Amino acid sequence: MAKTPLFHEECHMQTRCAKYETCPITTFHKIISGKWKILILWYLSNGALRFSDLRRKLPDVTQRMLTNQLRALEEDQLILRTVYPVVPPKVEYSLTDIGKQMLPLLESMYEYGIMYSNSIDKS
Repeated sequence: MAKTPLFHEECHMQTRCAKYETCPITTFHKIISGKWKILILWYLSNGALRFSDLRRKLPDVTQRMLTNQLRALEEDQLILRTVYPVVPPKVEYSLTDIGKQMLPLLESMYEYGIMYSNSIDKS
Protein backbone atom coordinates (compact mmCIF):
# COMPACT_ATOMS: atom_id res chain seq x y z
CA MET A 1 0.00 0.00 0.00
CA ALA A 2 1.49 3.31 -1.08
CA LYS A 3 1.90 5.81 1.71
CA THR A 4 1.22 9.46 1.18
CA PRO A 5 1.79 12.10 3.82
CA LEU A 6 -1.53 13.16 5.22
CA PHE A 7 -1.64 15.44 8.21
CA HIS A 8 -4.43 17.75 9.16
CA GLU A 9 -3.50 20.93 10.97
CA GLU A 10 -6.78 20.79 12.88
CA CYS A 11 -6.69 17.06 13.63
CA HIS A 12 -7.25 16.38 17.31
CA MET A 13 -4.82 13.47 17.02
CA GLN A 14 -2.09 15.49 15.37
CA THR A 15 0.49 14.84 18.09
CA ARG A 16 -0.26 11.09 18.07
CA CYS A 17 -0.14 10.92 14.26
CA ALA A 18 3.00 13.01 13.76
CA LYS A 19 5.30 9.99 14.05
CA TYR A 20 3.57 8.22 11.15
CA GLU A 21 3.99 8.95 7.47
CA THR A 22 0.24 8.51 7.06
CA CYS A 23 -2.39 9.06 9.72
CA PRO A 24 -3.37 5.58 11.02
CA ILE A 25 -7.09 6.31 10.72
CA THR A 26 -6.53 7.32 7.09
CA THR A 27 -4.78 4.00 6.50
CA PHE A 28 -7.61 2.11 8.17
CA HIS A 29 -10.21 4.05 6.19
CA LYS A 30 -8.42 3.24 2.93
CA ILE A 31 -8.34 -0.49 3.53
CA ILE A 32 -11.99 -0.82 4.57
CA SER A 33 -13.59 1.86 2.40
CA GLY A 34 -15.68 0.37 -0.32
CA LYS A 35 -19.31 -0.55 -0.30
CA TRP A 36 -18.76 -4.29 0.18
CA LYS A 37 -15.39 -4.73 1.89
CA ILE A 38 -16.66 -4.96 5.47
CA LEU A 39 -19.28 -7.51 4.50
CA ILE A 40 -16.75 -9.54 2.51
CA LEU A 41 -14.43 -9.61 5.52
CA TRP A 42 -17.35 -10.50 7.80
CA TYR A 43 -18.41 -13.44 5.64
CA LEU A 44 -14.83 -14.67 5.33
CA SER A 45 -14.47 -14.57 9.12
CA ASN A 46 -16.25 -17.92 9.21
CA GLY A 47 -13.85 -19.57 6.77
CA ALA A 48 -12.84 -19.68 3.12
CA LEU A 49 -15.46 -19.02 0.46
CA ARG A 50 -15.60 -19.30 -3.29
CA PHE A 51 -16.54 -16.35 -5.49
CA SER A 52 -19.99 -17.84 -6.12
CA ASP A 53 -20.58 -18.20 -2.36
CA LEU A 54 -19.80 -14.53 -1.86
CA ARG A 55 -22.12 -13.60 -4.74
CA ARG A 56 -24.95 -15.53 -3.05
CA LYS A 57 -24.30 -13.80 0.27
CA LEU A 58 -24.16 -10.38 -1.44
CA PRO A 59 -26.98 -10.54 -4.00
CA ASP A 60 -26.93 -6.78 -4.70
CA VAL A 61 -23.25 -6.69 -5.69
CA THR A 62 -22.31 -6.90 -9.34
CA GLN A 63 -19.70 -9.41 -10.47
CA ARG A 64 -17.39 -6.59 -11.51
CA MET A 65 -17.72 -4.78 -8.16
CA LEU A 66 -17.13 -7.96 -6.17
CA THR A 67 -14.06 -8.72 -8.27
CA ASN A 68 -12.71 -5.19 -7.70
CA GLN A 69 -13.36 -5.31 -3.95
CA LEU A 70 -11.70 -8.74 -3.66
CA ARG A 71 -8.67 -7.54 -5.61
CA ALA A 72 -8.35 -4.47 -3.38
CA LEU A 73 -8.57 -6.59 -0.22
CA GLU A 74 -5.98 -8.97 -1.66
CA GLU A 75 -3.70 -6.06 -2.58
CA ASP A 76 -3.99 -4.75 0.98
CA GLN A 77 -3.09 -8.26 2.19
CA LEU A 78 -6.31 -8.75 4.16
CA ILE A 79 -7.45 -11.74 2.10
CA LEU A 80 -5.73 -14.57 0.29
CA ARG A 81 -6.83 -15.84 -3.11
CA THR A 82 -6.04 -19.53 -3.53
CA VAL A 83 -6.31 -21.10 -6.97
CA TYR A 84 -6.55 -24.90 -7.04
CA PRO A 85 -5.16 -26.65 -10.14
CA VAL A 86 -8.31 -28.57 -11.02
CA VAL A 87 -10.74 -28.55 -13.92
CA PRO A 88 -12.90 -26.55 -13.74
CA PRO A 89 -10.73 -24.04 -11.87
CA LYS A 90 -11.48 -23.63 -8.19
CA VAL A 91 -10.68 -20.36 -6.43
CA GLU A 92 -11.20 -19.70 -2.73
CA TYR A 93 -10.84 -16.55 -0.70
CA SER A 94 -9.83 -16.54 2.95
CA LEU A 95 -8.54 -14.11 5.55
CA THR A 96 -4.80 -13.68 5.94
CA ASP A 97 -3.27 -13.45 9.39
CA ILE A 98 -3.42 -9.65 9.19
CA GLY A 99 -7.02 -9.93 8.00
CA LYS A 100 -7.85 -12.09 11.01
CA GLN A 101 -6.55 -9.28 13.21
CA MET A 102 -9.61 -7.34 12.06
CA LEU A 103 -12.05 -9.89 13.55
CA PRO A 104 -12.37 -8.14 16.95
CA LEU A 105 -13.22 -4.91 15.10
CA LEU A 106 -15.85 -6.69 13.01
CA GLU A 107 -17.32 -8.31 16.13
CA SER A 108 -17.47 -4.87 17.80
CA MET A 109 -19.23 -3.47 14.74
CA TYR A 110 -21.69 -6.37 14.86
CA GLU A 111 -22.42 -5.72 18.52
CA TYR A 112 -22.79 -2.00 17.86
CA GLY A 113 -25.30 -2.80 15.10
CA ILE A 114 -27.38 -4.79 17.59
CA MET A 115 -27.21 -2.04 20.21
CA TYR A 116 -28.05 0.64 17.65
CA SER A 117 -31.01 -1.31 16.28
CA ASN A 118 -32.36 -1.93 19.77
CA SER A 119 -31.95 1.75 20.69
CA ILE A 120 -33.70 2.96 17.55
CA ASP A 121 -36.53 0.45 17.96
CA LYS A 122 -37.24 1.78 21.49
CA SER A 123 -37.29 5.43 20.41
